Order: sequence, then structure tokens, then C-alpha cells
Amino acid sequence: MTPTPPAPAPAPAPAPTVGALLRAWRERRGISQLELAGRAGSSSRHISFIETGRSRPSEEMVLRLADRLDVPVRERNALLLAAGYAPRYAQTALDDPSMETLREGIRQLLTGYEPYPALVVDATYNVVAANRGIAMLLDGLPEHLLTPPLNAMRITLHPEGLAPRIHNLGEWRGHLLAQMERQIALARSEPLRALYEEVSAYPVPPAAERPGDGEPAEPVPYIALPLVIEHDGHLLSFVSSIATFNTPMDVTVAELAIETMLPADPATVKYLRSLAD
Repeated sequence: MTPTPPAPAPAPAPAPTVGALLRAWRERRGISQLELAGRAGSSSRHISFIETGRSRPSEEMVLRLADRLDVPVRERNALLLAAGYAPRYAQTALDDPSMETLREGIRQLLTGYEPYPALVVDATYNVVAANRGIAMLLDGLPEHLLTPPLNAMRITLHPEGLAPRIHNLGEWRGHLLAQMERQIALARSEPLRALYEEVSAYPVPPAAERPGDGEPAEPVPYIALPLVIEHDGHLLSFVSSIATFNTPMDVTVAELAIETMLPADPATVKYLRSLAD
């Protein structure tokens, strides 16, 4: 009996065209071909031809459309490759000698912000630099959460991490997860989606859900949602500010975010300054 030959392996799916990618980004941003054409100084007919593959966009047009669609720098390289052009943006490791000026600038910024906490994270919230204010908040966490690469979301929301110390965990957790959801909607990032699925599945420590826990002795008119966290028997309140680099020309730099924690009440200022004395 002649054995049946194995079925041929399915052919790999063809790589998406630049037109299909641009259409996906346009739809993700929720704008029409006419609106995109107006933003890019083109015509809706030309945009339609690009999206359907009837017209090959120039390198300059690919970059212009990517800019008007607020496409992340990493994905702009993918658009250029799909259109048959070389990537425009390098991806330089942060420990590369050419990044020394950037690293030194980050060190000075974080040190200058002490005694208040500040850190720098990459696109998936891995901590690439932090100051002593952050180290103070992480004091006493289990070693398995502090083994590099440290991940800010994992450390904050893990039931063995900072979560039991956060007195408004429900609100803060909701804020962080909504922030990640917005980023996933803006960028195609499977690692970020995997991180979101991991941390959103963490159980919430019951102690962090006590109503009214962590309220300051006197009402404070917060300017933004505060992080209310306990440290060594003291309740500290912070509001968070996030900054990115202006018009980055490198994928690594484009994906860095600097987060600074501003004290949200006088008691927090007094306590942190006492630690620095």
C-alpha cells in the first residue's frame, strides 16, 4: 500500500502592502480619506489610489502621511519597508557609546529631582533608569520583582508588589490600565498587549479596597488623581507627570518616557525632605 504523501505546508500569508498599512492606521485614527488628504496636502483620490495599491507613494509622502496619522517611529520604519524604501530611523541600544550624552542627561535630570521619585521607562514599561526616590518606594519588595529588567506596571500592580501599599488602588489601577489601553490602541505592540493581559489579571489585595483608607487628616484640593501610598507608616500622595522627547530620530529614544512624581500635599513634601536631610 502506497503511503499518502503529507499535505503541503500552507503558504505564508503575503506581507501587508504599504497601502493596507496606511489604511489600517487611518481607520485606527478614525479619520476619512478626505480629512487625511487635507492634512497631508494631497487629494482623497490620491489617498485612495495609495491605499488600494494603484499608486506607489514616494518616500516623502509615506513619511508625511505617517506624521499626519501620528504613527509611532518604529512603525514608520515598517511603512517605509512596505513601500520599498530603507528604514529612516535607527534603533540604538541605550548602552551604546553614542548614547552617553543622553544617559548623562537622564542621570542629571533624575538626580536633580530628588528627593521626589522619578524614573524612565521604555515602550513596555521596563525601567531603564530611576532615582533614590523610587528606590525608597520599592524598599522591602520581594527579590523576584526587583530582578532586572524591572517593570513598572508589574511592580505597581502585583499583589506582592506596591499594590497592598496603595490606599486608592482601585482608582490608581483603573488609571494605569486605561493608560495601557490607550497605548495599545495607538500602537501595534504585542509585548505591550501581553503585559496588559498579565497585570490586568492580577488579583486585587483586599486590604487596598477599604473605603476611606488613606484619606489625609485635612482635605487636599488635588490637581489630578493622586497616588496615595504608604511608606514606613506614613501616607504619601503624588501626582504623576510623563514627558517624552520632542521629534525623536531614533526608535529607542522615541519610546522612552520620563515619569516624575510630584508631591500632592505638604505632609508628603515634609516627609521626603526629612529623609534627605
